[in-house]
Amino acid sequence: MKRVYLLALLVALLSAGPALAETRYVTDQTEVPMRTGETAQYRIKRMLPSGTPVEVLGSNAGSGYSRVRTEDGTIGFVLTRDLITEPSARDRVATLEARLEELQKAPDQLAVQLTRLKGEHEALQVAHASLSADKSRIEQELATIRQASANVLRITEERTELRKSVADLTRQVAELEQANRDLTNQANQRWFLIGAGVVAGGILLGLILPHLRFRRRKSSWGTL
Repeated sequence: MKRVYLLALLVALLSAGPALAETRYVTDQTEVPMRTGETAQYRIKRMLPSGTPVEVLGSNAGSGYSRVRTEDGTIGFVLTRDLITEPSARDRVATLEARLEELQKAPDQLAVQLTRLKGEHEALQVAHASLSADKSRIEQELATIRQASANVLRITEERTELRKSVADLTRQVAELEQANRDLTNQANQRWFLIGAGVVAGGILLGLILPHLRFRRRKSSWGTL
């Protein structure tokens, strides 16, 4: 009973909808002939089963025929009275039954979709938690890198200062070494001059002393 009610409701809804302006359907007769012309004397091109959709290209009220085209592109003439503005009742019932079956399956499909969405939601929550953990880890690593960078800058500055101090000390050592060499040279020069003076004095004494002894002896002989 419920199924019959739903079918009637769907038929009423479909009937209330706007009809296609350029589409007609073959009546509920078994088959309708499609001819090559607008009278019964023309050859039958093909037989159109009931419910076959056709596109109306034009109608002749005088002959009572309409020029139509099927979905596969075949063009011919059929009696206008054999065309209706809605699908046949048989096709509508089949459509409604299929729709009803879909509606009956809808809760199960919705349940499946809901289960799938819940699973996707849980997966997204897990992914979010993982991303949050990665974010915290990356932030901590970034803070460590920043601290290390600050330490590197400080170490670089200290190294620069040490290099300057080493350069100053090296320069001072070089100056002291040069001063030491200068003092050594001056001392050597003094000792050289002293030695030269001693040698010169010794030579002079060696030259002077013989003369002094000779004069003394000569004067002593004169007194005798």
